[in-house]
Amino acid sequence: MKAIVDNPNINYMELLKRPVENDIEIKSRVSVILEMIRVQGDEALKTLTKKFDGVDIDTFEIGRQERVNSKNLVDESSKKSIAAVASNIEAFHSAQKTNTIEVETMPGVKCKLVYRPLKRVGLYIPGGTAPLISTVLMLGIPAKVAGCKELIVCTPPPVNPAILYACSLIKARVFTVGGAQAIAAMAFGTKSIPQVDKIFGPGNSFVTEAKMQVAALGIPIDMPAGPSELLVVADESAEPQFVAADLLSQAEHGVDSQVVLISTSDTIIARILDEIDKQVKALPRKEIALKALKNSWSIKVDNLERAIEISNLYAPEHLILSVSNPEAFESSIENAGSVFIGNYTPESAGDYASGTNHTLPTSGFARNWSGVNLQSFTKTISFQMISPVGLDNLGHHIIELANAEKLAAHANAVQVRLLKLKNDEYDDN
Repeated sequence: MKAIVDNPNINYMELLKRPVENDIEIKSRVSVILEMIRVQGDEALKTLTKKFDGVDIDTFEIGRQERVNSKNLVDESSKKSIAAVASNIEAFHSAQKTNTIEVETMPGVKCKLVYRPLKRVGLYIPGGTAPLISTVLMLGIPAKVAGCKELIVCTPPPVNPAILYACSLIKARVFTVGGAQAIAAMAFGTKSIPQVDKIFGPGNSFVTEAKMQVAALGIPIDMPAGPSELLVVADESAEPQFVAADLLSQAEHGVDSQVVLISTSDTIIARILDEIDKQVKALPRKEIALKALKNSWSIKVDNLERAIEISNLYAPEHLILSVSNPEAFESSIENAGSVFIGNYTPESAGDYASGTNHTLPTSGFARNWSGVNLQSFTKTISFQMISPVGLDNLGHHIIELANAEKLAAHANAVQVRLLKLKNDEYDDN
C-alpha cells in the first residue's frame, strides 16, 4: 500500500481514483458486443462464449433436473450454512415490505401509492476466479420476497455446483453465459434467453460498462457495481490484526479491487501494514491481493472528523469504523454503500451472512446510488380518486395552472366536469 500524510492540498478525488482499465477501450469493446447480441442473438452468444470462456455451447439453459440434482454435489455443512444465511437475508428484506400509502390531500381528493413487483428480473452472478454463491442469495431472495414471478440467472461456464444449488433454492432459470454478452442477452432477449424487466448483479469493468450502456438505452439496472472496494477508519483502539484481515478480504477479490486505510495513529498504520505483510503470505489468492494492494493507500490524518470527511469524498462501497466510539460518527456518514461498526463487525459478515445486501454501488456511485434492497425489485403505481366535492375544491387550481402553461385542453377537461356539476345542481333544484 502507498502511504501519505493528509494535507489540505491533496486532491483526493484524483489521488484515490479507482484502478480501471482503459475506459475508452472498454466502452468501445462493450458497444461492439452489445450490437452483436442485439443483431445475431444466440449465434453471437456462442461465438463470444467460445472466445472468452473457451467453451462450445449449444444449449445455454441448464435443465431443471440438473438444477435439482446439484444438491447432491454440495456437502451438508455448506447446505446448512446456505440455509442459515438465506434465513437472515429473508428476515431483513421481509422487514422492508412497504404497505400501500393512501392520503386524502384535501376533502374529496384521495391519492394512493401501490407497490407492485417486477415480473421478470435478470440476475448476473459472477463466476471466474471467485464464483459468488452468496450473490445468488442476495439477489434471488429479495426478488422472491418482493413477489417477482420469474428469475433469470446468467453466470459464466462452467457453473459451480453450489451456485446451481443456490439457484435451485430460489427457483431461478439458469443460463451459462457470462460477461458483457450476458448483460446484452438479458437486456435485448435472444431465442434462448428471455428479455428481462431489470438487470441486477455485480461484475468486472466490462459487465459494469455493459450495464451502463443498456441503461442508457432504457433498460433498468440496479446500480453500477464494479470491482470491490473497502475503506477502513481506524484509531488507537483498532485491532491491527482485524483491520489487516478486512483489507485483505477485499483485496483478494480481484487485481482491480482497491482498499484504503485512514488512521489517526502512525503506530496503528505501521502495525496494520506489518500484519498485512504477514497474513497475505498465507492466502491462496496472494498474487491477486498483492496486485490490488499496489493500487491501495494508507492515509494519516489528525482527527477522526477529517477521516470521515475523506471517506465521504471517496464514497466507499464498504466502510468499516474501527474506532472507540463508532456510533458517534453514524450521522456524519453521507456516502457509503454499507457501514460496519466496531472491531467485531467484519466486512465479510455483510458479504455473506448478517442479512444486509452485499450488492452495493462502487466507484464513488455511493454518492447518489443505493445498494440493493426490497424496493429495488418493485415499481410503484399511483392512483387517485376525486369525488364531485373534491373536484369542486380542486378544479379552479387545475384550471389556473393549465391556463398559465397555455394548455387549454387540460383546463377544459376540468371545466366540462365543473359545468356538468353546476347544471346537475340546478336540475336538482
